[in-house]
Amino acid sequence: MENRDKQHKIGVITGAAGFIGRHLTNRLMQEGWTVHVIVLPHEADFWRGDKKPNVHVYDGHIESLFSALDGLKEATVFHLATWLLSEHKPQDVRPLIESNVLFGTELVEAMVANEIYRLINTGSYAQHYENKDYSPATLYAATKQAFEAILVYYYESTPLRVITLKPFNVYGPGDPKERLFPLLRRASVEGKPLAMSPGEQIVDLVYIDDVVDAYLLAAERFETSEVAPHEEYMLSGTRMKLREIADLYSRLTGRRVPIQWGGRPYRIREIMVPWDRGTPLPGWAPKVTVEEGIRRLEEAYELASRQEVNKK
Repeated sequence: MENRDKQHKIGVITGAAGFIGRHLTNRLMQEGWTVHVIVLPHEADFWRGDKKPNVHVYDGHIESLFSALDGLKEATVFHLATWLLSEHKPQDVRPLIESNVLFGTELVEAMVANEIYRLINTGSYAQHYENKDYSPATLYAATKQAFEAILVYYYESTPLRVITLKPFNVYGPGDPKERLFPLLRRASVEGKPLAMSPGEQIVDLVYIDDVVDAYLLAAERFETSEVAPHEEYMLSGTRMKLREIADLYSRLTGRRVPIQWGGRPYRIREIMVPWDRGTPLPGWAPKVTVEEGIRRLEEAYELASRQEVNKK
């Protein structure tokens, strides 16, 4: 157990401009943490206004990480930076490895050099195709496993302690990617048919606020528990078939979603039943139901629409 001044917590976040990263950055600042973010050059101006984190730019060289972490010995590092692809093409191989393996390895090397030994890593449920201990559903998932294998060297040869969190399908306001709910909304508003798989796969939905809670709770474990060299926890929410989610969305919003079920095939190694053999994070449970999550999403969309109208 570590004794640190709980009034002064330092967090370093990679992937802070991403969906989970932005929510986590804002939450840590709201709770009084000193927050440092490591971003790519094009993300350096992402935060505006008076209340913003300390921004450090990763320029592709490990020296920039050594500089970013200098003097942050008491920090907890939240590693969220990733390049997520459900299906890859040949030209994606190099950036996948550079983003998900090389960058993370350079990060940990810089952490250890600066005597920073608390890492909250982000894994993927897709590392567990057909509920196996390890069977990657995608090349992306394989890169996640590769990085975890590299971590073994560091936590066996240094005081580094790692907690890996594996969220399932995270949703909520402010997601810049075209995931399930943005697609359902667009189809229901525009009335354009949405081609989807046959829809029999089970999807595990977990709301963004619940996921952020989990990252904070994981950070608390470094303060209150004897953390093993590597602990791994799954963040599971509500499980429903894709067809059931679409029906629920239509029912709650009052808008019909014109879906062409079977309009596209299942992906190669589509996860039909999510991994359920992982260990839940102690003390954590999702609070936001899917119904409440959809309501919050719709409210956020309506607010954004009104703000756009007011700008004109």
